[in-house]
Amino acid sequence: MKPVSGSPQDKHDDVDLSRRHALQAGGLTIAFLWLGGTGVASAMMNARRQPGDAAASLADGNPPFAPNAFIRIDTSGAVRLVMPSAEMGQGIYTGCSMLLAEELGVGLDQITVEHSPPSDELYGIPALGGQMTGGSTSTRATWPVLREAGAVARTMLVSAAATNWHVDPSTCTVDRGVIHHTPSGRSLGFGEVATAAAKLPMPDKVQLTDPKDFKLIGKPMRRVDSSDKIKGATQFGLDVRIPGMKVATVMACPTFNGKLAAVDDIAARAIPGVVDVLRLDNAVAVVGDHFWAAKQGLQALHISWDHGENANLTTQQLRDALAESARHGKSIVARNDGAQPQGTTIQSEYQSPMLAHATMEPMNATVLVTADKCEVWTGTQVPARAAGEAARITGLTQDKITLHNQYLGGGFGRRLETDWVEQAVAFAKQVSYPLKVVWTREEDIRHDRVRPMYHDVISAVLDANGRPVWYGYRTSGGSVLARFAPPAMGKDGMDSDAVECVADVPYDIPNAKVEWIRHDMPPGLVVGWWRGVGPTHNLFVVESFMDELAHHAGKDPLEYRRALLQKSPRALAVLNLAAEKIGWGGQPLPARIGRGIALGEPFGSHVCAIVEAEVTPQGEVRLRRVVVALDCGIAVNISSIEAQVQGGVLFGLSAAMFNGITIKDGAIEQSNFNDYRNLRINEAPMVEVHRVINAEPPGGLGEVGTAIAAPALANAIFAATGVRLYKLPVDRDLLVQNADALKSVASAAAHTGRNVT
Repeated sequence: MKPVSGSPQDKHDDVDLSRRHALQAGGLTIAFLWLGGTGVASAMMNARRQPGDAAASLADGNPPFAPNAFIRIDTSGAVRLVMPSAEMGQGIYTGCSMLLAEELGVGLDQITVEHSPPSDELYGIPALGGQMTGGSTSTRATWPVLREAGAVARTMLVSAAATNWHVDPSTCTVDRGVIHHTPSGRSLGFGEVATAAAKLPMPDKVQLTDPKDFKLIGKPMRRVDSSDKIKGATQFGLDVRIPGMKVATVMACPTFNGKLAAVDDIAARAIPGVVDVLRLDNAVAVVGDHFWAAKQGLQALHISWDHGENANLTTQQLRDALAESARHGKSIVARNDGAQPQGTTIQSEYQSPMLAHATMEPMNATVLVTADKCEVWTGTQVPARAAGEAARITGLTQDKITLHNQYLGGGFGRRLETDWVEQAVAFAKQVSYPLKVVWTREEDIRHDRVRPMYHDVISAVLDANGRPVWYGYRTSGGSVLARFAPPAMGKDGMDSDAVECVADVPYDIPNAKVEWIRHDMPPGLVVGWWRGVGPTHNLFVVESFMDELAHHAGKDPLEYRRALLQKSPRALAVLNLAAEKIGWGGQPLPARIGRGIALGEPFGSHVCAIVEAEVTPQGEVRLRRVVVALDCGIAVNISSIEAQVQGGVLFGLSAAMFNGITIKDGAIEQSNFNDYRNLRINEAPMVEVHRVINAEPPGGLGEVGTAIAAPALANAIFAATGVRLYKLPVDRDLLVQNADALKSVASAAAHTGRNVT
């Protein structure tokens, strides 16, 4: 696929702001609208002034020039970007700064980035229905808005200068925050015209930069937050220090929906540095002058728990109930193109485990509650929602809540929740001083909002050439969306996330039936968003099954996919690029080394990953190499793209190889990185990232690598051993038991019970 000169929306340089009522450019469509924590419906950020802008500007020091929610310019010419998205390592602060700088006419080094205050109205992303960072939507959402915002500001600043000089604005140029009138040799800095520009009316139309003239977009740029992180100057939630602050650590009832029965705190209060012991109905916190005193005090408590209705709950009970739903539950049909035809039918069942997020920075929040205000310092993906929960718990009105968002030490969907903020506010209500509540790693994993487990039945009818003419997909699992944003549920209660990347596949298969069976977990076992959400689980099933169909047809997995992608040129392009870069079909690989392909179209991007892995006779999987081909449309920051894909792939491979949350006696068994582990540096393969270059609107990125990792690994293991994985994480014992099944799919099929009729 060759580069072209411009994307569709760039064919028209004039943008009519007065008619912008919905965010449509950039390939992003409105997925759902909901009522967020502040009660604001149909939230939408916008490049022009909104009713809430005046108050936001006043709270931000009332800068001389604040034409919209994102830009602040003072009389010195300093430019600040108020970020609509949260930074959690994905590089969005850099990408958004590049978008703004490109259109505003400043250098990346001239922009200072600020966390945005809670506001669905000013910073809400339409595709998520509020002020959220998730779903790989940040670049897609800000691509049109921040470019317009920069163009709006530039137009007004130039108009102010042109008025001062009595010249036509079209005769002026902008470079690094300075407006030039070359014919007369005059120039003015942004700061010198900021006050005058603020008095001008908002332009109805602005001209965006032609892509051929981009100076920043599409280049590899150093991240704007790297310097402070290297120096240790970046402030995460754990770094917050407030005068008079005390530190607490917490233990909640280990069982789901369990309660606190009694606490003997005599020994804890005798420990030097312990200040207080606080209680909620399901948790207890020890407050100390510092974290170590609080932790020692927590360990000295004698706690009695009421383990409640889930006291005997186990993973096997959950798995059995889910399998029963998968076989006999009432389904909601997402797609049905026709009746299943007669022919050779292949059917398999797959199981995916619950997963924890295990962010590098465990959950924490610092809270000060007084009679007339509540201040919260935390790192959250949902600032407005978190502030709304603080208002609910304190009983204060929304205007009395101040939330100071921080850099996030990892999110992966975990910080789309607000449970730790709610808990911290509830504890802080009981004291008169600022209270920092810090979860230990053990508390963080044992009380995570885990990804749902799934049970999937997938089948296909093949023609005489082994080509699928129909496929069926019946997935069963819990719904995060039903709890998180009930109004967003689709027709008949469908959760679109449950069938993403399977209701629509890139392959040319004429007919399909896709169903979802909603299976809720027991009370108290709350499931949440996990990096890659629906596509992460669905692509594991679909792409593993595509390999299975290729083998049944006696065809190479690459050629089998190619034949089905003739009507999907972007998907075919990434498949071909990945195959070329890894040298597919070249020199034969040694014994017990295999390569696995996985292809998908998650989050508006197109991706193909090929994993090369070795499996020892002892069942140890050694990752040798990963090649990823990506088509994410227009690249904003090439460096961030490479880093995000590499990190996402390693995150996904770690989960596929090692991770699963299990339940015993009503509680999560895992507690730290010893039993919920990640790839170690000596185990991590080289991850090569190659891009298909085009001018399509930007696609999502942050979760793409994670979503495609597991099926590529599973297919590589099959290529190396002949053992098909129908469950995750990788079971070394299964690989050892099937050591003699090398290249023998018949033996693998017999072991796993695959049906061939």
